[in-house]
Amino acid sequence: MSVDIWFYIGVVLFITGILGNFLHHKTLADLRKNTLDYIIPSGGLFDLVICPHYLFEIITWLGIFMISRHLASLLILIFIVGYLTARSIRTLKWYREKFTGFPPQRKALIPYIL
Repeated sequence: MSVDIWFYIGVVLFITGILGNFLHHKTLADLRKNTLDYIIPSGGLFDLVICPHYLFEIITWLGIFMISRHLASLLILIFIVGYLTARSIRTLKWYREKFTGFPPQRKALIPYIL
């Protein structure tokens, strides 16, 4: 395996994805420490999208694909993108139905876009 710029970009994406996923999952876990009620998450990318942890999961798998450049990792990436995109859209719909004051500008997965 030859190491080139795409390998290093993949490593950066992988590390960014892991860290972003962890931090946003920690934010979600911290919301549930003292209550069983659902709360609109805020902080980090939660102010822009309802599922930033999904976005960082996709970034992680993009990094894995760029590191390996293997068909199996590409197929997993395609599946993950489709699955988490659909889940984030359903999650956004649920939040909008449950919370009357839900921020209307907040997107599902990709800031300002989706």
